[in-house]
Amino acid sequence: MNTAGLKKSDITTETARTYLSVLDLSPQSLDSCLDLAARLKRERTLGPDAPTRNALAGHALGLLFDKPSLRTRTGFEIAMRELGGIVTCPPSADALGTREALADVARTLERWISIAAIRTFEQARLQEFVQATNRLCVVNALTNEEHPCQALADCLTLRERYGSLRGRTLAYVGDGNNVAASLTHAAAMLGLNLRLASPKEYALPETTIATARGISQHGADIVQLDDPIAAVRGADAVYTDVWTSMGQEAEALHRRKAFTGYRVTTKLMAEAATGAIFLHCLPAHRGEEVDSEVIDGPHSAVFDQAENRLHTQKALLLMLLGKAAA
Repeated sequence: MNTAGLKKSDITTETARTYLSVLDLSPQSLDSCLDLAARLKRERTLGPDAPTRNALAGHALGLLFDKPSLRTRTGFEIAMRELGGIVTCPPSADALGTREALADVARTLERWISIAAIRTFEQARLQEFVQATNRLCVVNALTNEEHPCQALADCLTLRERYGSLRGRTLAYVGDGNNVAASLTHAAAMLGLNLRLASPKEYALPETTIATARGISQHGADIVQLDDPIAAVRGADAVYTDVWTSMGQEAEALHRRKAFTGYRVTTKLMAEAATGAIFLHCLPAHRGEEVDSEVIDGPHSAVFDQAENRLHTQKALLLMLLGKAAA
């Protein structure tokens, strides 16, 4: 697809100014975003001569984070600056409603900035923020329920390895968390078969699976299992994430017991297709959800994923602000 002609109208009406979920994009606009990200990645080598160098001049991005971040925060900061815009990072106590109502924060910021990337706990806080504003673009930079920015980088990484994802198979082994939810939505839209293996106690909600099946394109098959070997067998790529996410530290011991047998090892990777790649959203706990030999091995693509956070977030900023044709 030629992204040079991509316009804001290519994003669905519901998401003209928000990206709270992968579901906010149509399958066509998800493809367009990935195409644009690939183009931006190639053009980054041009430095100050890149066509998008000043695409967002006059625009400001606010990073409003309740939770710590390396890849999301740094990726957005560099992306905005390389597009010619500016970035502000107010302390979370000021930015997300600790000192004043969240709606008042939103109404104030929309007088100054064009777009806000919010990393918080409940998805409902994002929705409250959006409802209080009339024109501010808002991006979900991670909530307990979804991590849609990560899903963009995951899919770009897979496309770089395999081209079209239609008919390919990805195995996800581990916690049915926010990363798994967004990955499920994206896989369904792109025609990527997905097998999720989790202990029943930590599986994705059936409503998430049903939603993904309802938007499935090109025959994508979404299957939830409790057997990691069955999930990985013959897969083109294997993905895992930490067993204990931010805010769940009190559950760590119970979770480690529950996930016994779900570590991605060289033996488990051997069940996948020849040359299958390994994915992880990072940060990783080597020796817990994945062995060092896997994450640091020749088939690991985790740092490609990390790099692609920059390019996909840059594409997202351009799309939401109507500058994708720059």
